[in-house]
Amino acid sequence: MEAVTELCDLIAENPTQFADKLSWICSRCPPPDSLSSRPLRVSCSQLNAVLAVARFLSKCPNSADHGPQTVVLEFLRTIPESFSKSFWPQPFGTDAISYFYSDLLGYVSKAAELSLEFAEEIAEYMGETVIAALNNAASDSLGISRVFLSALSESFPPISTSDADRLVKLMSDQVTVVFPLSPKEVSESATSSYQSSPVSVNYFLANESTSPVNGVSQFSGSSSGTGGLRLAADDVASTSSRASEMNGGGSIAGASFGFSDGGDLPVIRQQVADFEEESLESLEAQEIAFKLIGHIVDKVSIDPKLLEQVRLVAKKQLLSLLAFLKIRKREWTEQGPSLKARVNAKLSSYRAAARLMIKILASLESDGKSAKSLLFGTLNLLIGVAKACLLSAWRKLRTCEELFSCLLSGVSRVAAIRGGQMLRVLLIHFKPLVLEACKQADTWGSSQGAMFESVLRTSCEIIEFGWSKDQAAVVTFIMGLTTSVRERSDYNEKGVKEKQAVPSEQLNVIRLLADMNVSVKKPEVVDMILPLFIESLEEGDASTPGLLRLRLLDAVSRIASLGFEKSYRETVVLMTRSYLGRLSSIGSAESKTLAPEATTERVETIPAGFALIARDLTQRSLRAKYRHSLLQLWSDVGFNAENKSGGSGADFLGPLLPAVAEICSDFDPTVNVEPQLLKLFRNFWFYVALYGLAPPIQNSPTQTKPVSTTLNSIGSIATIVLQSVGGPYMWNLQWASAIQRIAQATPPLVVSSVKWLEDEFELNALHNPGSRRGNSNEKAAITQRSALSAALGGRIEAGMMNTISGVKATYLLAVAFLEIIRFSSNGGILNGGPEFTVSRSAFSCVFEYLKTPNLAPAVFQCLTAIVHQAFETAVLWLEERISETGDGAVVRESTLSVHACFLIKAMSQREEHIRDISVKLLVQLREKFPQLLWSSSCLNSLIFSVNDDSPSFHVNDPACTAVVRSLYQRILREWIVISLSHAPCTAQGILQEKFSKPNIWEKAQPTTDVISLLTEIRIGTGNNDCWTGMKTANIPAVMAAAAAASGSNLNLTEAFDLEVLSTAVTSAAVKCKHAGEIAGMKKLFGGLQTGTVGFGLSIGLQRLRTGVSSQPHPGDSDSFNAILLSRFVQLLQQFVTTSEKGGAVDKTSFHEACSQATALLLSNLGSDSRADAEYFSQLLRLLCWCPAYICTPDAIETGIFVWTWLVSAAPQLGCLVLAELVDAWLWTIDTERGLFAFDVKCSGPAAKLRPHLVAGEPEAQPEKNPVDQIIAHRLWLGFFIDRLEVVRHNSVEQLLLFCRMLQGATKLPWRFSRHPAATGTFFTLMLLGLKFCACQSQGNLQNLRKGLQLLEDRIYRASLGWFSYEPEWYDLNNKNFAQSEAQSVSAYVHYLINDKVDSVQSDPKVQELESGSPLVDARNQYHPVWGHMEMYGTGREKRKQLLLMLCQHEADRLEVWAQPTNSKDSTSRPKISSDKWIEYARTAFSVDPHIALSLAARFPTNVTLKSEITQLVQTHILELRCIPEALPFFVTPKAVDEDSTLLQQLPHWTACSITKALEFLTPAYKGHPRVMAYILRVLETYPPERVTFFMPQLVQALRYDEGKLVEGYLIRAAQRSDILAHILIWHLQGETCGPEAGKDASFQKNSSFQALLPVVRQKIIDNFCPKALDVFQREFDFFDKVTSISGVLFKLPKEDRRAGIRRELGKIQVEGDDLYLPTAPTKLVRSIQIDSGIPLQSAAKVPIMITFNVVDRDGDPNDVKPQACIFKVGDDCRQDVLALQVISLLKDIFAAVGLNLYLFPYGVLPTGPERGIVEVVPNTRSRSQMGETTDGGLYEIFQQDYGPVGSPRFETARENFLISSAGYAVASLLLQPKDRHNGNLLFDNVGRLVHIDFGFILETSPGGNMRFESAHFKLSHEMTQLLDPSGVMKSESWYHFVGLCVKGYLAARRYMDGIISTVLLMIDSGLPCFSRGDPIGSLRKRFHPEMTEREAANFMIHVCTDAYNKWTTAGYDLIQYLQQGIEK
Repeated sequence: MEAVTELCDLIAENPTQFADKLSWICSRCPPPDSLSSRPLRVSCSQLNAVLAVARFLSKCPNSADHGPQTVVLEFLRTIPESFSKSFWPQPFGTDAISYFYSDLLGYVSKAAELSLEFAEEIAEYMGETVIAALNNAASDSLGISRVFLSALSESFPPISTSDADRLVKLMSDQVTVVFPLSPKEVSESATSSYQSSPVSVNYFLANESTSPVNGVSQFSGSSSGTGGLRLAADDVASTSSRASEMNGGGSIAGASFGFSDGGDLPVIRQQVADFEEESLESLEAQEIAFKLIGHIVDKVSIDPKLLEQVRLVAKKQLLSLLAFLKIRKREWTEQGPSLKARVNAKLSSYRAAARLMIKILASLESDGKSAKSLLFGTLNLLIGVAKACLLSAWRKLRTCEELFSCLLSGVSRVAAIRGGQMLRVLLIHFKPLVLEACKQADTWGSSQGAMFESVLRTSCEIIEFGWSKDQAAVVTFIMGLTTSVRERSDYNEKGVKEKQAVPSEQLNVIRLLADMNVSVKKPEVVDMILPLFIESLEEGDASTPGLLRLRLLDAVSRIASLGFEKSYRETVVLMTRSYLGRLSSIGSAESKTLAPEATTERVETIPAGFALIARDLTQRSLRAKYRHSLLQLWSDVGFNAENKSGGSGADFLGPLLPAVAEICSDFDPTVNVEPQLLKLFRNFWFYVALYGLAPPIQNSPTQTKPVSTTLNSIGSIATIVLQSVGGPYMWNLQWASAIQRIAQATPPLVVSSVKWLEDEFELNALHNPGSRRGNSNEKAAITQRSALSAALGGRIEAGMMNTISGVKATYLLAVAFLEIIRFSSNGGILNGGPEFTVSRSAFSCVFEYLKTPNLAPAVFQCLTAIVHQAFETAVLWLEERISETGDGAVVRESTLSVHACFLIKAMSQREEHIRDISVKLLVQLREKFPQLLWSSSCLNSLIFSVNDDSPSFHVNDPACTAVVRSLYQRILREWIVISLSHAPCTAQGILQEKFSKPNIWEKAQPTTDVISLLTEIRIGTGNNDCWTGMKTANIPAVMAAAAAASGSNLNLTEAFDLEVLSTAVTSAAVKCKHAGEIAGMKKLFGGLQTGTVGFGLSIGLQRLRTGVSSQPHPGDSDSFNAILLSRFVQLLQQFVTTSEKGGAVDKTSFHEACSQATALLLSNLGSDSRADAEYFSQLLRLLCWCPAYICTPDAIETGIFVWTWLVSAAPQLGCLVLAELVDAWLWTIDTERGLFAFDVKCSGPAAKLRPHLVAGEPEAQPEKNPVDQIIAHRLWLGFFIDRLEVVRHNSVEQLLLFCRMLQGATKLPWRFSRHPAATGTFFTLMLLGLKFCACQSQGNLQNLRKGLQLLEDRIYRASLGWFSYEPEWYDLNNKNFAQSEAQSVSAYVHYLINDKVDSVQSDPKVQELESGSPLVDARNQYHPVWGHMEMYGTGREKRKQLLLMLCQHEADRLEVWAQPTNSKDSTSRPKISSDKWIEYARTAFSVDPHIALSLAARFPTNVTLKSEITQLVQTHILELRCIPEALPFFVTPKAVDEDSTLLQQLPHWTACSITKALEFLTPAYKGHPRVMAYILRVLETYPPERVTFFMPQLVQALRYDEGKLVEGYLIRAAQRSDILAHILIWHLQGETCGPEAGKDASFQKNSSFQALLPVVRQKIIDNFCPKALDVFQREFDFFDKVTSISGVLFKLPKEDRRAGIRRELGKIQVEGDDLYLPTAPTKLVRSIQIDSGIPLQSAAKVPIMITFNVVDRDGDPNDVKPQACIFKVGDDCRQDVLALQVISLLKDIFAAVGLNLYLFPYGVLPTGPERGIVEVVPNTRSRSQMGETTDGGLYEIFQQDYGPVGSPRFETARENFLISSAGYAVASLLLQPKDRHNGNLLFDNVGRLVHIDFGFILETSPGGNMRFESAHFKLSHEMTQLLDPSGVMKSESWYHFVGLCVKGYLAARRYMDGIISTVLLMIDSGLPCFSRGDPIGSLRKRFHPEMTEREAANFMIHVCTDAYNKWTTAGYDLIQYLQQGIEK
């Protein structure tokens, strides 16, 4: 229902726009046809819809759509049907029905008030509905009719006049008034009372008649006679009898109203019985009837006769009330709750009757004698009934009080009728009631009761009205009341000696008269009453202490507070004299016999009166006089009390403090104060210090430096004074509060002449000559010096303190109290208005003392100490309020800013010591509260002061001016630099704001100094010279965000250097331009007519993605704002839509749109238009969300610029902006973007290398590069860190938003991306988290301490979780990005190292025992973050050490990657012991086994670590089944030999990578069944095309396949994939070649393997389906024919071979369109280029090269491309396959990690014994061929082919050569290919190098393995000419080449095991590369797993340096040239 209600309210605001929504709600209402059907039943949703529509009408009744009115009207017509239970839904009870009726009728009534047409339609049938309800009431057992009528009595819709009369007649006839007396008794009673009645009873009988109830059912449903709603005929007589008594004026005052007073017991019992016969239902029915009639009387004119009949009924009801109220509680037979319920119901009915009667009186004609008589009778009746209420036993019931109030309001209305003609009579009758109320009221209660208040209110209303109508009557009334005050005095004057208690009536009359004066505020009334009161106080009974005097003093003070000068003056004189009189009586003999009231008068009454006058006086002149009077009284009391014994001084001064505080509350101490008043203030504080009245200024006693004394005891005064300094406070706490308030209004206590402090004459005069506290009393002096020393914190040396006299010490103590209390009370803000200005800083007062020249050293030290103590107090006050929010936070920050600005201003003082103190305090304040750095007001003060040519002294002193300016320049530069080092974004934003406001800089002219200061400040990605050490701005993300905030169009992936001034000026100009554009549009629109806007701005607004917004109609300037806002909302939405559809968002357009939108937003900050506010919120949200939604670096750059602009220009938006950004951040988590793209496909290398080198199913690549979004997140985090630095000290709300963000980011399960490019971003987020958690030590988050500790644990846990994956590399080909990644982790490491204070251990409240922590369940040791654990504190430290070690290692890794050519190891890590490694392993495993396994991968040669992890894995093996990385720790050759039970877990183990599975196929694992089963399961897990790559290894595995498992897998896999089957068959055929007999000694040994190959081949063929068999035969026949051409050519002469090829090729036909190249199954053969056949040179048989026309299998079938292949016969290609496998793996690794290295693993496939197909590298020629056609080396050839050096083509070719050379350098290092002559080096048409022919790899080399080529890779002189133009290995290109080599080598090392496994399985293949040495061991050594990354990088650098133009390389080229003729 709430949602529907909110929707209705929104629709009501814009019904046209949301017409469809309104129609939808109307459709949910009961349809008209269903309303006409019977029986009728409605649903809950239909009822809710009806209410919603009715609510809409109450807000928008005149809607153009009449559908809602029709719906409501139709439903209202069905209300009679709703009286049946079947109408309502099943769950609807009576309460629910009541709520529905109340809401519906309330809405309908309000709608009818607003729409006359709607009201008329309702009135047509509402009468019939009410009559139906009345008729149904008797038979309605469920009470639904009564519920409806009850709701109707509260909200009554319109009704027609005819229906009104019918209803009134019906209800008046039904109301039965119970008269409990019999007619006879009434007659007898009436006869006795009538004689005294001046008004004839016939008046009451006139026009009175009864109406029988004709055919109408009883309203209450009661069948009893008295409880029914019929009026018995005989009641008329009894009614008239009672009424006659009420007409007599005398009878009202004292008669019994004709009812029994309790003496006639039978009569009373009969009365009780009559009343108790009435049911509660009938009483409620009576109340409802009276209310309904009252509503009708209000809305419609009633027939006068009928109205008179109703009046009689109401009057009869009130007459019966008299008897009801006379019955005492004990006389009722009912008791308890039932009686109370009956009484309340009856009184409510009477109240409704009284209200009805009063309404009728207002509608009667006021002319005529009969009307006058009627008013007199009614007045008497009302007053009589009111008095009965006052005397009733039920008077304290709320209903009785409300009835009394209603009756008196009727009395007040009667007074106003007929122009006040009845006023005199009314006052005569009203006075006794007033006096009776005074008798009944509580005398001293805070409230005299509701009835007394009603009497007071009515009296004031009558006096207000009557003062202008009949003043004499009013005066008589008032004077009549005052006589009761005089009665007491007159009584005493008659000689009565015994003193009696003052009657409560007299006391309350005094209170009443005082309240009346306050209420009516008439000086004439005051002049009547006040003299009487004063006379009584001075001469009468009230002149002596007593209750009467106390009440009169209270009254006169209240009267004086009205501010009438005469009464004020007389009262203040009286009260002052009284107060001093009480002081003079101290010590006298009569003081011992004074009544207790005397003390009350002194302590409470008179001080309260003084305070009341001070509070209520409003005239400034009177307040000034009163202030002077009170301060003078204080001085007089202090002076006179000094020679009194005991603590009389404090006792008499203390009560005056609240009054003094009140009168000083509006005094501004910064204005010029007249000397006399200043002296009074001085005297005030002198006596405060003297009597110890000030609140303690130290929280705990301070150890002070000793003060020399010769006295053992200083006396009681010492205790008081010292205690006033250190506490505890021994007086009333209200006094302490008052003194704090007075401190804010006190000017500096600098009085009289320049030597005010040296001349002690005036100070001595403050001591009473009768006292012993002057300078002559050393004991008092020692006391004051001790107190002063304590107050100053012991800052003054004892010897220096002893030089100060006692009176001077008292004065200095007073100054200390004053100045310190100023800051302790409200932070040191003086009185002076609501605005916080510099002049209101209390430092302006405390510095005044230091301006006095030639002060004595001791005095100067004391004053300086006072300044510092005051400053410390101010700091403490600010720190105590650090956690406040809302207005409290605003006050705190404003106070801080005011003090800082004053200190800045004070630096221009002439006095050097003041300047020094100001600088010192300002620096301390800035360090304590860093938020000052980004305070706009502080920066303004500094900037203005730098160029202020008129310092704060009026002396022409150029030297001093220069010193001051130099000081300001130094502080300003320091200020800006520090702000930039902590929050560069915000700092730049504020500077830009300063530059964008010309008026500010005009004030600061000339700006040369400021400009020169800013010009020197530069920030950037390099070393920032402006500051030293690790600052927030050193975090790469923060610096990148700072660059974005600067508005400079920088490439943030490159290094940059920002000059603060130029960027600030440029950005300020851009902001001004956009602001001007917006202002210009608005101004131009102001001169245009509505509808002629020509800006192309559409006023239509599409709906936001997140909801619907309203659309205002243009018509004025405000609507144009809405048009602009809506236009920008649409524009930003278009960018979102473009991004959503995958389009590219133009950076410039987006930046321009966001900037303009921001300018518009800021220009509308002050708009009050609701439409503007709605669009404002939408636009603000879009400005925050759009960059996040687009989520690219460019978009976030723009976002940071506008976000910084918003929070800098409008700090009040900071919380809103951050809230939206946090929501957007959490949205990126939910939508898995950037840093939170945790899907495997976004994990970079880990996804791209699946499943060859990494476990897991292969994943499709993401549509968008996740790295861009990660970089966007990194920029975003930089802005967040910047904001955290700004708000961490001053905004709890924003800190809580950060908490929400971090909780969302670190909640389990983690959703962080595993991409290695996210490393820096991730640790930046963790750093933000730790920085936030460090706020727990601040006061503003103390309440969240435990929560922050838990969050900190989550951050540590998440940080450790990053290391649960093996380390990866990623390269963006950008040095700055790599460097920033390393710096990001280093910043995190730096924070961990410097976070010395352990928050858990530092706080004793949260220290844990060894058994656990506050966050740990003590029973099961379960931590919500760490799980089951022991000894939380110890474990926490271990985890932190582990995290630190891992982070340091990661930082070192990334540093090597960022600076690969920096051979110097800048970090020296301490050696880790074996025990420590074991501890790391155990700690890591306890947190997450993944971390322990990753730890082993980071340190692969650490034996201790591996051993410990092995033990842990084997111990917890059941928990690790999902971790493939755990396999090597229990699947080992040893475990296989021992047939370990651990191997039983393999069937349940998750799949590992293919290369890891291949390792288990090696002989070392002996084909263990469980291992083999696992391997085959792994292989079957992955797609066949992925396994095909490792076909040579799988074929070799058949050698060890004793269980035929591998064979079975291959056969099954062949059935799944035809291509795999074909490749497998070719490899099987290739393996059957074997060495020639006798050539290989192991041939016989492998005979079983050779025999197996054809068997497996045949099984595969046999399993082919017919279609597959056909493809197989055509594929193999085709390429067998092509291969066989070589055999044909071998017999031909060389010159005929080319023709022979052509001839043979012509015989071969391509059968079918599904033939493919065996070396590239994705390329389908379309035809053979007949003329392409070329015979090649070979020492054996004739290889041929043939070109095919091919198309891509999944590409365009018309896109035909040539592909040449070499068909070899007589050559074993298997070794080339192995080499190219390794090269292909390296290529995949390089591509996965983003390295720009080039390798070309061309296809090679053995197709039979010593036969194979080799792909030709396209568009290449060998270096030898190049030498045959061109003279010179590569350098010259490149210039010939690509242009001169430096040309784009040449440099591109050089770069291509460099990246390919680096790629093959890494491959050559690992494979060690030899025979690298120029015939085996190819160059393509863009300059890339390709190595071919891998006949000699690993341990083999030409020339009988003489290993002449000693370099790890070929780098000849001509190659170095291209790579290193310098020739000395110093060029940028050389460093680039070496860097790529290092990175490629490091990337390859990460997958060392996979590469080695690929080679290892071929070791028994008989390939030549395995024929000597230890090829596998050597290959492993070349990876150098024992080296750190830096050591490995240095090794690779050494390899490159060693290969550089090595002579053996050139020598081998020479040998090849001489032997083979291969060009050098």
